[in-house]
Amino acid sequence: MILIFLIAIWPVLQSFYFSLFDLRLSDPTKSEVNLSYNIDLERYLNNYPFLISEIDIEIGKGNASDKLTLLKKNLQSIDKKIQSNADIKKKYNSVNDKLMSFKQVTSDLSIAKIDQKTAEDLKKTGKTTSNELIKISQSVKFAQEKKLLGLASGYGDAVIEPNFIGLQHYKDNLSDRRMWKAIGNTTTFTVISVFVELVLGLAIALLINKAFVGRGLIRASILIPWAIPTAVSALMWKFLYDGQNGVVAKLFENFGLVDKMEKLLVTDTGAMFSVIFSDVWKTTPYMALLLLAGLQTIPASLYEAAAIDGASRWKQFIKITLPLIKSSLLVALLFRTLDAFRVFDLVYVLTGGGPANSTETISLLAYKVMFSQTNFGDGSALSVIVFICVAIISMIYIKFLGRDLLNDR
Repeated sequence: MILIFLIAIWPVLQSFYFSLFDLRLSDPTKSEVNLSYNIDLERYLNNYPFLISEIDIEIGKGNASDKLTLLKKNLQSIDKKIQSNADIKKKYNSVNDKLMSFKQVTSDLSIAKIDQKTAEDLKKTGKTTSNELIKISQSVKFAQEKKLLGLASGYGDAVIEPNFIGLQHYKDNLSDRRMWKAIGNTTTFTVISVFVELVLGLAIALLINKAFVGRGLIRASILIPWAIPTAVSALMWKFLYDGQNGVVAKLFENFGLVDKMEKLLVTDTGAMFSVIFSDVWKTTPYMALLLLAGLQTIPASLYEAAAIDGASRWKQFIKITLPLIKSSLLVALLFRTLDAFRVFDLVYVLTGGGPANSTETISLLAYKVMFSQTNFGDGSALSVIVFICVAIISMIYIKFLGRDLLNDR
C-alpha cells in the first residue's frame, strides 16, 4: 500500500496542492508557492533609493516642492517601518552592500517575510505616489519625467503577495469552453478508436489463434505497428497525410473519403479522422495480443463438444468464446481506454491539436497551459481533472464489466 501511495497517489496530491496556487513562471512574484507576504529586497533597493534621489533632484529644482516633500516623507516612513524588523534589516543591509558592489544577490537573501499591514501600506504608498506624480506632471515639467514615473510605478512591485487561490482554477476550468471542447475531443477519440480497435483486434486474434502454416511469422508481423514508438509513428503518418505528396491522402481522395487531399489535416473532421486512423493502425495489434492471450486459455474440447451438440460457429462464439475471454476483454478495454483518454504524443506530433483546437485533447491542453504558458497552477488543475476522469472510467469498467468476474472470485 505504501508503494502504491508513493507511485500513484502522491504525484496526484502534489498536483492538487500546486493547483491551489496561482503559479506562473512568467511572473516573478508568482514563480513559487507563497503562503505569506514577502518583500523582494533586491527589487526594492533597485527602486527605492533611486526614486528618492529623483524626487530630491526635482525638489532642488523647485518643482512642486511641498507635494514632493510629502511624498518623500511617506516613502521614507515605509522604509523605516520595513527596517524596524531586525531580521529584515540584516538582510536589507546585506543586499544593499552586494548591490553597491555589483555582486549577485541570491533569492534566499533577497526574499524576506513581512507582515500583511506593512506589505499593504507599501503597495498603497506606491500607488498613491505614482498617481500623485502623474497629476503633478500635468502642470509641472519634471527634469526626467519618464524615469521618475517609471520608478514610482515599479515601487510596489517589490511586494510578493500570497498566491493561494483555493479551488479557483477548477471553477474557471469548469466554465471554460475550451476545456469542455478538449474533453469532448478526447471522448470522441477514445470511444471511436477503442471500439474499432476492439472489433479489429478481436477479429485478428480469432484469425491468428487458428493453426496454419506461417502463423508465427504472421503473429510477429502484426506486432510491428505497435512496436514503433508513437512519436515516430505519428511523424510517419504526418508525411503520409501530407496534402501535396502524401500517399494515404491521395488514396483517400481517390476513394472519395475527402474532396481534396489538401483538406485531410486542415478540416475538423478530416484531422480527427486522421488521428483516429493512425491510432487504430498502431494500437490494434496490442488489442489483438491481449485478446489472443485470453483465447489461448479456452480448451479446444469445449468447441468440439459444442460442435457435436450442433452449435453453429456463431453460437460457439457467443456462448463459449465471449464469456471465457471476459477477463481479457476487461483488461484490454480498460488499458486501451485509459491509454486513449490520456493520448498526447500522437496528437502533439500529428496535428498539434489543430486545426482550431479541433483535435486538442485534455492532456494536450494541460501540456500547453503548463509548459507553453508556464501556468503551473492551472496546468496542475487540468492534470487533476485528467486523473479524476481516468478514475471514473476505471470504476465504470470494473463495476459494469467486471461485476460477474469479481463475484465469481
